[in-house]
Amino acid sequence: MNRTLYTLLFHLGLPLVALRLFLRGRKAPAYRQRIAERFACKLPAMRQGGIWVHAVSVGESIAAAPMVKALLTAYPDLPITLTCMTPTGSERIRAMFASEPRVQHCYLPYDLPWAAARFLDHVRPKLGIIMETELWPNHIHQCARRGIPVALANARLSERSARGYARFAGLTRPMLEEMSLIAVQTETEAERFRSLGARAQCVQVTGSIKFDLKVDDQLLPRARQLREQWSALQRPVWIAASTHEGEDALILEAHQRLLQVHGDALLILVPRHPERFDAVHALCRERFTTVRRSSGAAVDGQVQALLGDTMGELMFLYALADITFVGGSLVPTGGHNPLEPAALALPVITGPHVFNFLEISAMLREAGALQQVDDAEGLAAAVRRLVELPQDCRRMGEAGRAVMQANQGALQRLLEALGRLIQTRS
Repeated sequence: MNRTLYTLLFHLGLPLVALRLFLRGRKAPAYRQRIAERFACKLPAMRQGGIWVHAVSVGESIAAAPMVKALLTAYPDLPITLTCMTPTGSERIRAMFASEPRVQHCYLPYDLPWAAARFLDHVRPKLGIIMETELWPNHIHQCARRGIPVALANARLSERSARGYARFAGLTRPMLEEMSLIAVQTETEAERFRSLGARAQCVQVTGSIKFDLKVDDQLLPRARQLREQWSALQRPVWIAASTHEGEDALILEAHQRLLQVHGDALLILVPRHPERFDAVHALCRERFTTVRRSSGAAVDGQVQALLGDTMGELMFLYALADITFVGGSLVPTGGHNPLEPAALALPVITGPHVFNFLEISAMLREAGALQQVDDAEGLAAAVRRLVELPQDCRRMGEAGRAVMQANQGALQRLLEALGRLIQTRS
């Protein structure tokens, strides 16, 4: 498939795109808002001549935040246009940069040549930066036509994704050839990009900027203070974060098993998507005395589960816990970032499906910081072991923090590479 055929098929598929927006809008009404932006219409007024950064959703937006803050410092005269594709990503971006007037935001239009052209003519960036793996052929081609360098930052490419791209070499190869920088996390991924057609001189191993996560100095003291208010300093508290549909029931089963042995255990359950908060709350209430974080209600000794139904608080909720399970991994979603709890020196448990973070998970597992389990029974056993062996709990947590510290520096390497591209446009 080449780009012309891809564009034709995209146009033919627009009714399906509209149907998808409608269906998603039934669960999450925010999907029905700002639809014009998705076609580069009614875009907000924007300063031109800055840096465009695209982060598809919440996870990529959080990963991009340290880079965006560093770019704001390094280039005080340039605005940064931060785009995403999801309402939750949009909400997170606005929350993170509410006090920064140089960060401007809209949805990235769909990958149609006329929409991409209209967006780029509206923003006129000096540089485009795409986070991780969100590659859009028409956006990249329209940048190339305008002489705008495009960088893929913190790039990931699993073996499965590489096979998928290889099936459409007529589309993939020209797109990758138009990229100015592909800053990858590992040499394995670098080789995959080269084999798909990326220019060798444009592929650079910088490491993962997720290792450069900075923890707010007040986070742990605030969390300890809240646990004191709950009279929960001695309670076993574990968190299951970024969970997906089909996973919550397994976690609740594991918690039920844990309560049979440790009757005072508290579970903090944090669904990945806000539209699932109500359904997961109903599921929790069927089994446990449950409090919603958004209610502000006290978590006393009778409460067995706390539903994390607020946005932007995940790191704080991690800090409240002694043991962490990172979701999207007991179901074949591919897992979420295990470095966030590792940065807080917390032991990490995941399911078997971690292909989105394969190398990072392997590094943590080899260091003794991460344990994989296969099901609810295994999860309950892993949590119980860490409750009953606090020295193991501490050892795993410290091992995770050591891995974080040993692999920092990717952000600086990425900024240096981006700086060279910005100089070419100055």
